[in-house]
Parts: sequence; structure tokens; C-alpha cells
Amino acid sequence: MLERARILVEQAARAGHFPGAVLGAVTAEGSREVVAVGKLAQEPEPEPARPDAFYDLASLTKVLFTLRELLRAAEEGLLDLDDPLKRHLPEVAWMQPEPNLGSKTLRELLTHTAGLPAWAPLYTWGEGEGLKARVLQEPWPLSEPVYSDLGFILLGLVLERLWNRPLSEFALPPGLSWKPEPALTAPTERCPWRGRILRGEVHDENAHALGGAAGHAGLFGTADGVLDQLEAILRETWLSPAALAEMARPHSEERALGWSRRHPGWSGGSLASPRALGHTGFTGTGAWLDPERGVGWVLLTNRVHPSRHRENALLWLRPRVGNAILAEAS
Repeated sequence: MLERARILVEQAARAGHFPGAVLGAVTAEGSREVVAVGKLAQEPEPEPARPDAFYDLASLTKVLFTLRELLRAAEEGLLDLDDPLKRHLPEVAWMQPEPNLGSKTLRELLTHTAGLPAWAPLYTWGEGEGLKARVLQEPWPLSEPVYSDLGFILLGLVLERLWNRPLSEFALPPGLSWKPEPALTAPTERCPWRGRILRGEVHDENAHALGGAAGHAGLFGTADGVLDQLEAILRETWLSPAALAEMARPHSEERALGWSRRHPGWSGGSLASPRALGHTGFTGTGAWLDPERGVGWVLLTNRVHPSRHRENALLWLRPRVGNAILAEAS
């Protein structure tokens, strides 16, 4: 499944677009391949890539953790996706004129249709519980829908309130972690704010300020750990059939719940079927699955090592990798 795709990834690594990568694919029947190419680290000393390395999954946290936990809570009758946010976080937008963020639903946050801004430098406001309180009471402007980290940060706070514990204490399956062993983890950026190469700690500044684990970022994973999740979705064991059907249902031309749907120019390649889903992460990660073809695949890189300030070649590489895998898996 990976012969053509591996060549593409090797060429991109040799061209210096990222230090190295782990590429993997799995079928609904359980056939699996994982390969590592290039380097795990460039600084302070070069290290070869390893197939069992943990990568900072960045926004894959949204679909592999936050979405799943919210759907599990719905399965248990603890919430409904159409609940307004203020039902679970009653202090949100407190004493602000209507309409405000409190009337937006969990579904709108999951589909990035609440109208929240894409991002804000929360890490410059403070940290910990004080920062969470400000996020809830900030008079966020609501306008046209955009992909929003802020929406998933709020969904993470819903989960913390629902279970009365921080996200960092939520159990994770093998191959996923909030705090992996640094020696087994691909480093990310030489962070000017923290003054060091980040290794085994979250790259996203806002997630760091929120405690290291947040609804939008903070999860680390190995290729096998992510493939386990994709295989479970393909086998329809990841959640109940009802929850999986709602997750995959089209909510807009480009989005299901959390996941991106196949659409012109999407990251998973033009050979994907109409039911294909995927998501990417800022650090250089991505995961995709095509239920019609019965295949899922993952591409993990640390393209931000040692700096994010480079051309993002993954924008053109990812769809080519997806096309190559789908062609071989046919």
C-alpha cells in the first residue's frame, strides 16, 4: 500500500521540507504497513526516524480525542449535540447582550459554524484556571463561520466540567499520550517564548498555557496509535453505530462533525470517495480514512522542527500521498 507514497515522502524529506516522517496505512480487514523515512531530529544532534516515535498531533486532538469524548458523553445520555453551550458552562458570556456565545450549540462548535474567531493569543493573557475563566467570559465577536481553535477549546472545557477533571487525566488508548517520553518523541520548534527546543511538550502555545492538554491540541501519538483509531472507525467499533453515523453525516459541503469531508482541493487527494474524511495538524500531521475503499492512512512529520518559518510543502504532498495509497489499495 505504501510503495509509491513512501517514495514521495522520501523525496520531500531529502529536499528539506521536513526532517523526516512516519507513514502508515491500514485496511478494514486489519492489514497494516508503517514505514519511517529521514530524520527524527535535526537539533541538537541528528537522529534517524523511527516508526514507533510519538509526534505532536496538534489539531488531530480535535477529532481523535475531543470529538470522540463528546460523542461518548452523548451515548451515555450526559449531553445532546444540540445543547446550547451555556447549559454546560453557565458562566459563558455572563451578562452579555443576546445573542451571544452561550446560545451557540455544541454541534456548531464541532462543525466550526459558531462564528467564533479562528484564534487568539490566549497564552499572552495568563495560564491555568484563570485563563480558562477569562476564555469563558470574554465577549467573543461572532461573525461568519471560520475554522476555529477557540470553539474546540470551549468543547474541552465542557468535557472537563462534565467529568470534573482536567483533560490531562482522561485515559488514552495505547499509542496516544498527553505527556510522552521525550526521548521517544519527535522534537518540534525552537520556541522563542519558552527558550528551548520542544520535545515531549505541546507545541501549541495556547494548549501549553491551558495546562498542556486542551480541546484543540495537546495529544501526541505514534503512527500505530493513530492507525488503531482509524481501523476502529473503519470496523465501526470506535463508537456506537448511531454515533458513528452522526459523526460521518455531512453537515456542510466541507465538514462532517469535526472531520473535513472530501471536497475540491482537500488534503486527502482527489481519488478519495465522497464519504472520505480527514484532518490535519499544524505541526505537520494528518490522518484520513475512506470507508468506501476500506482504508485509512496517516502521515506524521515534524515540519516545524526546528522552525515553523518555512514553506509548508505538505499542502501539495498530502493529496499526492493520499492518491498513491488509494491507487495501490484498490
